[in-house]
Amino acid sequence: MSEGALSVAFTPSGRRGQVPAGSTVLEAGRMLGVDIDSVCGGRGLCGRCQIAIGSQPGTPADPDRLSPPGPLETSYRGRRPLRDGHRLSCAARLLTDAVIDVPPHSQVRRQVVRKRPEVANFTIDPVVRLHYAEVEEPSLHRAASDATRLREALETQWSLEGLTVDPGILGTLQGALRAGKWKVTAAVYRQREIVGIWPGLRVRALGAAFDVGSTTVAGHLCDLSTGEILASEGMMNPQIRFGEDLMSRISFVMMNEDGAARLTEVIVDALNGLLGDLTAAAGAEPADVLEITLVGNPIMHHLILGIDPRRLGTAPFALATDRAVRTRAERMGIAVHPGARLYALPCVAGHVGADAAGAMLSEAPHRSRGTQLLVDVGTNAEIVLGDRERLLAASSPTGPAFEGAEISSGQRASPGAIERVRVDRKTLEPRFKVIDVEPWSDEDGFAAAVREAGVTGICGSGIIEAVAELALAGVVSADGRMLPRETPRLRWEGRIPCYIIYDGPTRIAVTQTDVRAVQLAKAALYAGIRLLMDRLGVESVDEVRLAGAFGSHIDPLYAMALGMIPDCDPARVRAAGNAAGAGAIMALLSGAARREVEELVEKVEKVETATEPRFQEHFVQAMAIPHAAAPYPHLSRALDLSGIPAAAAERPERRRSPRPARAAAGGSVP
Repeated sequence: MSEGALSVAFTPSGRRGQVPAGSTVLEAGRMLGVDIDSVCGGRGLCGRCQIAIGSQPGTPADPDRLSPPGPLETSYRGRRPLRDGHRLSCAARLLTDAVIDVPPHSQVRRQVVRKRPEVANFTIDPVVRLHYAEVEEPSLHRAASDATRLREALETQWSLEGLTVDPGILGTLQGALRAGKWKVTAAVYRQREIVGIWPGLRVRALGAAFDVGSTTVAGHLCDLSTGEILASEGMMNPQIRFGEDLMSRISFVMMNEDGAARLTEVIVDALNGLLGDLTAAAGAEPADVLEITLVGNPIMHHLILGIDPRRLGTAPFALATDRAVRTRAERMGIAVHPGARLYALPCVAGHVGADAAGAMLSEAPHRSRGTQLLVDVGTNAEIVLGDRERLLAASSPTGPAFEGAEISSGQRASPGAIERVRVDRKTLEPRFKVIDVEPWSDEDGFAAAVREAGVTGICGSGIIEAVAELALAGVVSADGRMLPRETPRLRWEGRIPCYIIYDGPTRIAVTQTDVRAVQLAKAALYAGIRLLMDRLGVESVDEVRLAGAFGSHIDPLYAMALGMIPDCDPARVRAAGNAAGAGAIMALLSGAARREVEELVEKVEKVETATEPRFQEHFVQAMAIPHAAAPYPHLSRALDLSGIPAAAAERPERRRSPRPARAAAGGSVP
């Protein structure tokens, strides 16, 4: 670090770098390309530039990393109130290395969260149903309570048996009966318990399904009666300020006595915020929500339920429970109807969570005649392989490279990120596509559009395509070495070669180090897949489903070209969208789907990559692009692989034994 410079990292964008000591946070953000809103231009008038101090391993959330609040903040009376624990970025100055969290309300451009699911056809069979009933009025001739007469009316008019009344609605029961002149609508849970009551006729019952990922959270509001998805919203997981990956959050819990409680609090607050947005979009209120389902990786699953996740951070990675969890939403701190229940889908294993269970429910590999490979690609890949006869599941520690982390110009998928890359085989000139800018780089008018939007980095799908394209163009060898070629795009930064994709105000390059990071990540993924193929006794797969927000935007052909997945007919490789979220919706709308997923998880065979001796062998072979030993006949017919040089001949790097990417929670390094 140069003298007088500090290291600062911004979440959730992932942008980081060095800035002069004493810079305001707003100035630092502008230097590093972080979009912090400031309508007043940093004069402390608008209050739109509010930030909070964040943390990551080695850099705790210490308020003293920023200058003390001065007169501008202590006497602040701007347009937007200063939130508790927040600072004005135009006034707070950096005193030492820091992590800065830019909340959604202070961002000019919101994070791209592409998680609207495509739900397969299934029978609507919700566990909460509305029943209209006419209740006998009280009289002196019969000393029955209002609750008893309500139960009797529902049992008689709807053929329900053995009903109970949730104590939480007793306070509103008598008022609803009299306001409705003894005609009411009751919500009945699992045909056994009255959990809500309203005067008169009510025809709409609402439920919400959540997919809680380590990076993003997606919510979907549904009509429980019709199955219609009324609204979908997404946001960044606010836990990112405590650590970008799951192991960092486990470390935060281990190092802070109240760490688990704080992580639980922020994710529950996020769910409540999403519920407010979802219901507002549908012209409803959170109190109208009668049922919630959720999926997530094991650590997210445990945190939402208030379970300490530390046991998932060390071997043998024991779950607190691998069964579905049913509880009151109110008990979890979720602000919905007092009688609402929460259903968490079961986790498959210590590293394969309820999100994988939801994806299996949605994609149905257990009903497939051929061998289906289902992969949720992220910092920790969850892998399911099998057919109607047998299913296996495992996780693999791919690390954060696929999400743009640990890449020199990497960032998450947000406006300004390069998401598609092509390299001309002859000229070696690149074309690329930027999020929120439609044309490719060689189309008329694109240069002006780029200047206006700003190219800020390259996201996961972009770095995958860039490395694969460079290999197909002969710039990167099969063993991942950058080769000298006659092009101004290929340069040296010290002793490290790099390929320049965009040489504008923010230079975007793919370095030799970036190629190695991608190789490590894709090799870990393929090694996990290959272990399951060994266990199942197959040498090929019939179809591939790439799930999750990131997996949905990987070009399947380039995933194969890089060697992330086995060879397969490209027509049978497709993005599964937010399969986990689709599974959560199915469980929300169907009691039968809940029974199906619970039975399915019981049958899945779990494979622990950390204890499999062949993992390292498969990993080393999978470092090659696309793979050292696996045949790729389908890929060869779709793409010309002959241009990939077998090995680099110039400027050899010092040979080291490759190691898998740093393990995320849900995977471990053998």
